[in-house]
Amino acid sequence: MAMGAIDLLPGAKLPKGRVYPLSIPERKAMEDYIQEALKQGFIRPSTSPAASSFFFVGKNDGGLRPCIDYRMLNSQKVELPYPLILVPAALEELRGARVFSKMNLRSAYNLVRIREGDEWKMAFITPAGHYEYRVMPYGLSNSPSVFQSFMNEEFWEFLNKFLIVYIDDILIYSRNLAEHRHHVTQVLQKLRQHQLYLKLEKCEFHRFSVQFLEYVISKERYPDGLGEG
Repeated sequence: MAMGAIDLLPGAKLPKGRVYPLSIPERKAMEDYIQEALKQGFIRPSTSPAASSFFFVGKNDGGLRPCIDYRMLNSQKVELPYPLILVPAALEELRGARVFSKMNLRSAYNLVRIREGDEWKMAFITPAGHYEYRVMPYGLSNSPSVFQSFMNEEFWEFLNKFLIVYIDDILIYSRNLAEHRHHVTQVLQKLRQHQLYLKLEKCEFHRFSVQFLEYVISKERYPDGLGEG
């Protein structure tokens, strides 16, 4: 499993968050989240001197999304220089492609372990206690770069041939359906090998037109194989 390092700047100040009051539904959601994350091994009880605040934001479907306020930690740590891909430039590889599949990974960042000894820096405080992440969480500014590095390393043999990966979004492109089926199988096998799981509700397979990020990809609408939405 990939590892994510959290290096602090010289003289860094540790986050000292406060416990936010939660409504009854939020309290229930917090308890469920904590128990599930403990069971999965994503978090553990903490005695860290650091403590970022825990709260919820509303989701579009009416649910609650747990969040950690890592703004203070983000300002006190060394930023990872690993770049994300330039999507418009990457899409130039699609010229001539006719069949597309897109995929989205589930709990992507949580699949990368925090470097051993750095877990205390990821501590957060809740009305139910003090915990720390053992995996890369959402809200940490290094998480996208760490995960992009991991995906590029594991899928390097497919990149710029029939695959584009932007953090947890995957696009497979091929010249014909037979070729595409083989490409999709190769990617799915690699995902299974690394225990990467998909959000099926956000996946589309064997399409002649898909929306990938903010772009509409369609051979029928755009003869050169590339079209911006």
